Parts: sequence; structure tokens; C-alpha cells
Amino acid sequence: MAFNKIWYTVALGLLLPFSYAHTDFFTSIGHMTDLINTEKDLVVSLKDYIKAEESKLEQIKKWAEKLDQLTDTATKDPEGFLGHPVNAFKLMKRLNTEWGELESLVLKDMSDGFISNMTIQRQFFPNDEDQTGAAKALLRLQDTYNLDTDTLSRGNLPDPEHQRANGNMKYFEYIMAKEKEANKSSTDSEDQMEKETEVKKKDYLPERRKYEMLCRGEGLKMTPRRQKRLFCRYYDGNRNPRYILGPVKQEDEWDKPRIVRFLDIISDEEIETVKELAKPRLSRATVHDPETGKLTTAHYRVSKSAWLSGYESPVVSRINTRIQDLTGLDVSTAEELQVANYGVGGQYEPHFDFARKDEPDAFKELGTGNRIATWLFYMSDVSAGGATVFPEVGASVWPKKGTAVFWYNLFPSGEGDYSTRHAACPVLVGNKWVSNKWLHERGQEFRRPCALSELE
Repeated sequence: MAFNKIWYTVALGLLLPFSYAHTDFFTSIGHMTDLINTEKDLVVSLKDYIKAEESKLEQIKKWAEKLDQLTDTATKDPEGFLGHPVNAFKLMKRLNTEWGELESLVLKDMSDGFISNMTIQRQFFPNDEDQTGAAKALLRLQDTYNLDTDTLSRGNLPDPEHQRANGNMKYFEYIMAKEKEANKSSTDSEDQMEKETEVKKKDYLPERRKYEMLCRGEGLKMTPRRQKRLFCRYYDGNRNPRYILGPVKQEDEWDKPRIVRFLDIISDEEIETVKELAKPRLSRATVHDPETGKLTTAHYRVSKSAWLSGYESPVVSRINTRIQDLTGLDVSTAEELQVANYGVGGQYEPHFDFARKDEPDAFKELGTGNRIATWLFYMSDVSAGGATVFPEVGASVWPKKGTAVFWYNLFPSGEGDYSTRHAACPVLVGNKWVSNKWLHERGQEFRRPCALSELE
């Protein structure tokens, strides 16, 4: 028993530091997977306890059956029964010794192992904040995706295979109708109609409603004429030596702001390495508080993140070099690679990546200027939800494992492009992993940006 107490104390001391590192479970599906293993271990421990109790009860049951038969015989003729010296001895022995042993067996607590394990594992349990956070996530998913309360309570979420298709069908019907109308007009009238259409559509809806519509695949604002200007291509990074013989696949996602997607740009092996490096360091993602200038957690950003430097791993270094080659931007002044994993209904509501004029000190400590551009890797497919949307312009970019999207946050003048205000939609079904690189102004003065130069 003393050994068990010592072992428990040592184990608890070893596990306790890790328990504090794994707080805010609801903000990361990746960390919640650890809870599955915790619960599995508890189930095994509980079954062991049940077996021990059953074994104990089986022994007691055998005692009861044996003594039931014996006492039945003895009570029919007590004197005759005790007249046999062996019966008399066994009666003395049972009452003096064996009933005491039975009492000890009955009083024996078979739950020690289970309770000890439960006490240790409890250090890894979610708390009230996690339960509340998960409950709020369900409400957020219900509001964002227009889910019926009864349907949600039964766990019958929309078919992930058709959720995006439904939005695409509405968009396709819109495109076809506009195409017929556009073909009847001249180029000049098309331009005029496009301007008038954009003015009419421009932001009469509250941002929250536009954001939720885009998350559902609704409210896209791409006109037929603009759609014709979007292409896919093989891209060599303005004849970068690494990509002349092996160009990468690139496609246009949006025109204003210009957003491009690179396909098959990060391998599954690289993704797993990045995730393995990041997972032990994941902590609640923070935002800049405009009033204090400090980092703080926020209810509108539900995820965990970690930062990886190029010197830590050749994989991270290779990824940084790839970003530099394909964007033409110096990554030596960029922030470290940020890896993020979203939680239950994980999201990041509309925000800017760059610092506005009312936040002049947002990146002062870095000494590298404002965030000139954003590179975003999608490191997992998401069954439903989880799109990156731009409410100002009505754009939705859906996660696709192994791809990356890129856009500029600043105009050449250094002014911020407010149309790049974007959001990460709540994850409805699935586990969303992303990593991003924020590139800064310093070091770009004499460089020729290339990721979007061909598209201007």
C-alpha cells in the first residue's frame, strides 16, 4: 500500500505540469483527441474494477451457498450434529477465524486502483469553461449554418458531401442567368452594369449576416465578366531556378483583392512533421487588444496555435524557402510559421491581418513594418464548414489539404487594403489544421514580388 502511494505521488508530480499545458480543450480538436485516450484508459480501469468486484462477490456467494447447506443440516438436529467432534471443531473454527476472514473480504475496497487512476486522469479532464465553450460552439454552428434545433440535438448534421455543392449550385444558377443577360450587352454597357450591380450589392447587409451567408456558400459576388478573368496556370515564380523545370500549379480564387491558390504545394509528410512539431506547443490563440496593445484571448477566435522557426527543422526551413521563392518576398523579416488547429465550432471572426492607422504600434516590437502579405497553408480537408471568407467582397475560399492561398494586405503605397478583411468560418464537421506566414514590409524594398505579378 505504501508503494502504491509513492507511485501515485510520483506519477501525479510528473503528469501535473502537462495538465496545465493542455487547458482550453474546446479550442483545439487536436488536443481533444488526447481526451479520447484518457476516457479509453478509464474504461479499461473501470472494467478491471468490475471484474475485481465480480470475483469478490463470487467468493462471497460460494461461502454463502456452502454455509447455507451446512446450517440447514445442523439446525435439524443441533445436538446430533455437534455430537460429531469434527463438526464441533469446524463450528469453532468458522466462528473464530473464517467469519472474520469473510468480514475482511466483504469490507475490502476493490476500487482503490480505479479511484487512483481516476484521480490522476482527472488532471486532464475538461473544466466548466470547456463545457461552456463547447455548448456555445453548438449555438454558433446552429446560427451560422441555419441548423434546426431538433436536428442538431439528435446529431444529424448536414451531409458534408453536399453542403458545399448546394452553395455551388445556387452560384452556378446565378452565373448562368447573368451570362445570358451579359451576352446581350456591349462591353461598355457590361462595365456600367457591373459597376451599378456592385454599388447595389455593396454592404447593405450587416457584416455578421454576410459572413454567415458566405460560410454557407451563399452570397458570392463574382459576376460572369469577372469570372472570365480567372485562370489556372503552371507557375515558375518568375523563372525561379527551382521551378523552371518543375513549375507549381496555381489558380485564381478572386480578382479584387487578388487571391491565388497554389495546389499540391505542401506534401502529406511535411504536413505531419509540422503538426508533430506544433502539437506539444499548442496554446490558446490570441489577438491584439487595440486598447492595451497586448495579446489576449478572445471569444471570437476559437483555436490553438504554435510558432515554428526555420532553424528547428529542415522541413520548416524548406517551407520558408518555398514561400520566398514563389512570392518573391524576403522571409527573413517575416514572422515565424504559425500553426493553428481549430476547436469545436472553431472560428476566427472577421479581422484584418495588417495594422490599421489607429494601431501604429501593433508590430513595433518586431521592427519590420506592417504585414504586407499573407500566405496560408491548408493542412487538412474539412468535411463541412471552415471556409476562409472575405465579407467585404463576397468571396469564399474552401480548405483543401496540400494547398495554400496568398494575398497582399497592403497596396504598393503601403496603405492597407480593407477589402482583405477576412474570417475563418466555424468548423461544422471535421478537424481543421492550417499554417500561415505573415510577410512584412522590411526587406522588400528592392525585391520584385512575383506571386501575383503575372495577374495584375
